[in-house]
Amino acid sequence: MTQHPKNTGMQIFTLIWFGQVISLIGSQLSNFALGVWVYQRTGSVTQFALISLFTSLPMILISPVAGTLVDQFPRRWMMVFSDLGAGIATGVIAILLAAGDLAIWHIYIGATISSCFSAFQWPAYTSATTLLVPPQHLARANGMLQIGEAAGRLVAPMLGGVLLLILDIDGILFIDFATFIFAFSILLLVPFPKQYIDRHRAEKTPWFKEVSYGLVYVVKRRGLFALLLFFAVNNFLVGIVQMLITPLVLSFASATDLGTIMTVGGVGMLASSVLVSTVKTPQHLILGIFSFMLLGGICITCAGFYQFVPVLALIAFLFFFGLPIINSSTQLIFQRKVPSSVQGRVFATIGAIANASQPFAYTVAGPLADKIFEPLMTRNGLLAGSIGKIIGVGQGRGIGLMFIVMGVLTVLATVIAYQYKPLRLVEKQLPDAVNYSDDLSVIP
Repeated sequence: MTQHPKNTGMQIFTLIWFGQVISLIGSQLSNFALGVWVYQRTGSVTQFALISLFTSLPMILISPVAGTLVDQFPRRWMMVFSDLGAGIATGVIAILLAAGDLAIWHIYIGATISSCFSAFQWPAYTSATTLLVPPQHLARANGMLQIGEAAGRLVAPMLGGVLLLILDIDGILFIDFATFIFAFSILLLVPFPKQYIDRHRAEKTPWFKEVSYGLVYVVKRRGLFALLLFFAVNNFLVGIVQMLITPLVLSFASATDLGTIMTVGGVGMLASSVLVSTVKTPQHLILGIFSFMLLGGICITCAGFYQFVPVLALIAFLFFFGLPIINSSTQLIFQRKVPSSVQGRVFATIGAIANASQPFAYTVAGPLADKIFEPLMTRNGLLAGSIGKIIGVGQGRGIGLMFIVMGVLTVLATVIAYQYKPLRLVEKQLPDAVNYSDDLSVIP
């Protein structure tokens, strides 16, 4: 069988990546517009937050099954299947809106359907990257993936507000559908190397064993499992912060100021993503993960103390600057340690466990703020005479205290995780998977 040229594999990946970036920006635009539409019609933070819940929970629940199918079928066609399902969901929402029949529950159902198809997208996309890109360029490819995410985070808030005024939500949904067609066409036309598909199909084994394989694989490798649990804890803490950043800023500043802070954070994320994709891969990836996770915890803590937009913008820049480095380093570790033929199942399991804490965070963030922390920090609250003298009292200061607590817990979790030797030495103690069998009994 003829080997596919390595540089061609990188070119194919770049084409696919470009299409997915354009589609991601379109999806972020429609998510922004639909969120505004729901909030303007209901005025309910709970109903607004439910969009995030329906977007994340279904993907987590079906990820193990999705990962199994990704390993059993060509990765290109799994990505096509995923994009097609999400595109149809967007199209149906657009049709209902144009007919004047769109209801809030339609958006929840659309978010659920898109989430289910996204469960196939991520493991297929990530494992296809490992197959297409030469090992020496994997860090660069992961950096490019982070650039795509940063571009969506940066462009959607800025462009979404303007487009809502010019085109209304109908036009934004049309743009999203057009970006889907663009990415979908690239996936259909790009020449995926056939050997990458045939050589890496999963073995015929019982269905339950296929579904649970990813979990068994990770649990048997203590360093990888510890890294996964570390991220699950961190995602819970950051998930609470993510849900409360808007009410925190709006408690003392305008929506324009909030947009400025988030845009500066997007710039930090984009700058870091470009850096990751261009500089030489560091030798000790795990140290970079710990360092920037520690920085993130410090940033969250500091955000609770200040009610000054320029300071919060700087904090947002530093926090989001660390995310691409953390994410790309973690992804590269797993890509090196997991055989490509089982990456669909393993990566789906990783995504499910790491993100399982986020819906819980979305659920508890509001009640914690409204029922516990905000009352504590009113002018007559229990903590007004102590912590209130440091961070202030009144609206939003309870949320500020929550930021301080979540930031301190992030720092503590990082310090504790660093003490666990199998995690700290995961790159040295666990061999790369390139020359090893996929059998669990063979790999130590």
